[in-house]
Amino acid sequence: MKALNAIRIAGKEVLPLIEGGKGISISNGASAGAWAGAGGIGTVSCVNADSYGPDGRLIPQLYKGRTRVDRHEELIDFGIKGGLAQIREAYERAAGNGFININVLWEMGGAQRVLHGVLERAKDLVHGVTCGAGMPYKLGEIAARYGIRYYPIISSGRAFRALWKRAYFKFAEMLGGVVYEDPWLAGGHNGLSNSEDPLRPEAPYPRIVELRKTMNEFGLQDTPIIMAGGVWYLRDFEDWIDNPEVGPIVFQFGTRPLLTRESPIPELWKQRLMTLEEGDVQLHRHSPTGFYSSAVRNEFLVELDARSERQIAYTAEPVGEHQVPFSLGARKNTVFLTPGDADHVAAWQAQGYDQPMRTPDQTLIFVAAGKQREIQKDQADCMGCLSACKFSNWADHGDFSNGKKADPRSFCIQKTLMDIAHGGDLDNNLMFAGHSAYRFKQDPFYSNGFVPTVKQLVERICTGD
Repeated sequence: MKALNAIRIAGKEVLPLIEGGKGISISNGASAGAWAGAGGIGTVSCVNADSYGPDGRLIPQLYKGRTRVDRHEELIDFGIKGGLAQIREAYERAAGNGFININVLWEMGGAQRVLHGVLERAKDLVHGVTCGAGMPYKLGEIAARYGIRYYPIISSGRAFRALWKRAYFKFAEMLGGVVYEDPWLAGGHNGLSNSEDPLRPEAPYPRIVELRKTMNEFGLQDTPIIMAGGVWYLRDFEDWIDNPEVGPIVFQFGTRPLLTRESPIPELWKQRLMTLEEGDVQLHRHSPTGFYSSAVRNEFLVELDARSERQIAYTAEPVGEHQVPFSLGARKNTVFLTPGDADHVAAWQAQGYDQPMRTPDQTLIFVAAGKQREIQKDQADCMGCLSACKFSNWADHGDFSNGKKADPRSFCIQKTLMDIAHGGDLDNNLMFAGHSAYRFKQDPFYSNGFVPTVKQLVERICTGD
């Protein structure tokens, strides 16, 4: 294994190892501070970060506002206070070592307001801000305003070219690095474009080389590329180090830091990670963001798949094969189905899936009465955690609507991630993970249920393993 040399960023030498940001209370002050303390770059997620009362107890993120807009304001307040609390803890734990970055999702509700609210009070504690899940055109401008570095997350050279030409060329001196997040290997939301097949993964090396060529066109030969997604053993990337085609390279670890002593995820979640098999993490398209995302296939995803499979098209008037009348809702509005779909509906109703729900695509899904009530309550309780949500039809601008009907084929992402992060059911919540999570079971480092400290993990990574 080649020697892993420190990299110089902003006048300081740090290990070329970054803790990947994981939102909803996962990449917190304890984990980020420990990572920076080990000499790398720790990441505090400012996506629904936890905050604490004067007694040190967790403040539950409960919403009291009567309207979505009121609850959205509470969400932003929670986000700023939680971000500040976790940044301060990370800074203290790092004790002057490494760097602390913060992470936000560009498509989270109030992203820019949370960024400004955090950085106005903590810019001296933070080295940089990482941002993806969308096209964060204003990221460079915001970072430069506070004198910190910015690290956009992209999944192709084409995406970076668009960001650079539209905005980043104005703030080149503050660009700390470009995160290439592999859309087939990373956990969480994935940047697959319409031209890419989710079932036909492309090797990351040619895409990294393409990105480097694009960056070189803009005079960014010395700006690091950060490889994210699928990074487990550094020895697998030995040929990338000191490779002129790749240039300066940094490696981001998102999944492995989940299983450390400082990681705040519940113990049962840590134990589940050690049991995963290859293929247990899958791409799905149920996210209310509209993006593909990667998660452990459990009952939560099975139910969402089944919900969409119990789906038929309808028409408002008899047209073509749609001749069979069907009554909808309390008002008994009549729509029309094909004879074959009418047979499917009868079979679903016999199984207890007797409640039809309209989608924005002029289709109906069929669910049990209890699931219908849950979906409707979650939609009504929306607190605007995304800039635009297909599940609840919320948008954080204009008339606070995305202009479409709420989509019952999706789910409330804030509710499920808050629940699983704080001890909720592992089978009936969304469990994000990268596609390499099966390696916990195979890697001898974790034999006999060993859970390392962050320091022990970083030391192990530096050996190539």
